[in-house]
Amino acid sequence: MAEPLGVRCLSCGQEYAPWSLDYFCPSCGFPAGSLEVLYDYRKLSAPFPKTEKLSLWRYEALLPVGEDFAPPLRAGFTPLYPASKLAQELGLRELWIKDDALHPTGSCKDRGTAVVVAAAKKLGRKALSCASTGNAAASLAGFAAASGFPCYIFVPKAAPRPKIAQLVAFGARVFRVDGSYDQAFALALVASQEFGWYNRSDGLNPMVVEGNKTVSFEIWEGLGDVPEAVVVAAGDGAVVAGVCKGFLELKRAGFAERVPKVFGVQAEGAAAIAHAFSRFLSGEPILPAEEPAETIADSICVGKPAAVIPAVKYVAETGGGYVTVRDPDLLGASLDLARKTGIFAEPSGAAPLAGLRKLLAEGRIEPGDRVVLIVTGSGLKDPSSILREVPEPPTIPPHLEAVSEVVRG
Repeated sequence: MAEPLGVRCLSCGQEYAPWSLDYFCPSCGFPAGSLEVLYDYRKLSAPFPKTEKLSLWRYEALLPVGEDFAPPLRAGFTPLYPASKLAQELGLRELWIKDDALHPTGSCKDRGTAVVVAAAKKLGRKALSCASTGNAAASLAGFAAASGFPCYIFVPKAAPRPKIAQLVAFGARVFRVDGSYDQAFALALVASQEFGWYNRSDGLNPMVVEGNKTVSFEIWEGLGDVPEAVVVAAGDGAVVAGVCKGFLELKRAGFAERVPKVFGVQAEGAAAIAHAFSRFLSGEPILPAEEPAETIADSICVGKPAAVIPAVKYVAETGGGYVTVRDPDLLGASLDLARKTGIFAEPSGAAPLAGLRKLLAEGRIEPGDRVVLIVTGSGLKDPSSILREVPEPPTIPPHLEAVSEVVRG
């Protein structure tokens, strides 16, 4: 592993000793005091990557905690597929799909969770907690079960039933909060402080971004270089922040000569980070970043994004940006992705495709670019949204004539 030099507040720049703070800068408070983990990129203590490791721990040299503390479930090392049919349709030179839904609990959240659980072991913590719209909660519940940690989960009442089923199956103590994700997040924060639980919530624990960044290492390794652009959904901001930090660290460590433009995709009805980004570019304050959130894509339905500071500053550093899309475009992208690549993504997981179409139309991504879309969650996480958009399959009698009638019209 790379022993961190410390952590630094992304707002005031104050640096603190390694492992001296769990969550945020005490001077700036939360969410302004988001912390980033610092390394000496000139002194990597291990090969990068460790090619014999078929998980994110192959990048242990740029992680704050070592594989000795890793949970038993695999995280990372998900497939990177060429999408030539879609590339041709969109007029792109190359298009690749990073299918991060192929994790043990069905979403990219397992990356951040793996490093959080390892950190909890290193620090001697006894219980874990999390607020989530569903995916991060399911991830923590599964990894906690595998690692023997008690787990306390806070989800909004509207969380999809398939995601609730995962939590219950993993044996987590689940609190369904009669309110929004943001209210569940606030309750998880105060409850974790009260009972001494180590809180994995996105945007709060800097170890989450450290795990999330490994998807960028895998893209770099899989392509043999960095692409021109990467597109990923953004809700609370921790995933897009991790994607950016990974590419920025590859450049700082001398493994890449440049960074790709990273674009975050938000639903039009839940676009707090996109609006904060616009303010930042205009020289206005990022905070407050709070507004109503309503979208069919529950995983990115966040009105008060906890990781807004790194999500704005890191994306700006890559030269990328944000794009907002309509709910019908999210559903259409989910079907399009499934039918043209064989990858079934929930609406938030398909958001990068919807965003890519708009970015191409606006000229923010060029036809000659090599582009990677990151699918963050499986369509099996929330099948109800897709089922509302497609006709029910016909019910037929059990004989060949009925099949022939349907096939031949």
